[in-house]
Amino acid sequence: MSGTELIKEQFEKAFYGGAWHGPSVMEALENVSAEKAVSKPFNIAHSIWEIALHINAWQLCTITRLKGEFNEPTPEEDWPEVKNGTQSSWEITIDNLKNSAAELLLSISKLGEHILDSNIAGNDITYYFLIHGLIQHDIYHAGQITLIKKALS
Repeated sequence: MSGTELIKEQFEKAFYGGAWHGPSVMEALENVSAEKAVSKPFNIAHSIWEIALHINAWQLCTITRLKGEFNEPTPEEDWPEVKNGTQSSWEITIDNLKNSAAELLLSISKLGEHILDSNIAGNDITYYFLIHGLIQHDIYHAGQITLIKKALS
């Protein structure tokens, strides 16, 4: 397998499932209703919904960076607020998350092996480091979602 294929595989496991560490993002989000997603069992922590929006924001940011454009989310983009707590809005959030994951996989597929060790535009980190950082980010937040779900049970 090439480096990009291995990276894609790691992202797929962290996002969709099959990783050894525990639940992936999508596995953690299984059976979460809008009511649970918006709940905050810990006053100082984000809700599952806010975390899902945050994961999506960083997947979109990473896609932009992989295209060679540097961007930094604003605080509002980094942690978007839940504007409408309905089930249909929650389903849109999940669809957006799945769509950004699919677009991210496509962006990784388009990378040449030679670029993985190159620095991304506007920063001193490599494409390799960026993508692995996003994978770690998703895993971290999948763990948070799992703990929040347990607290809500």
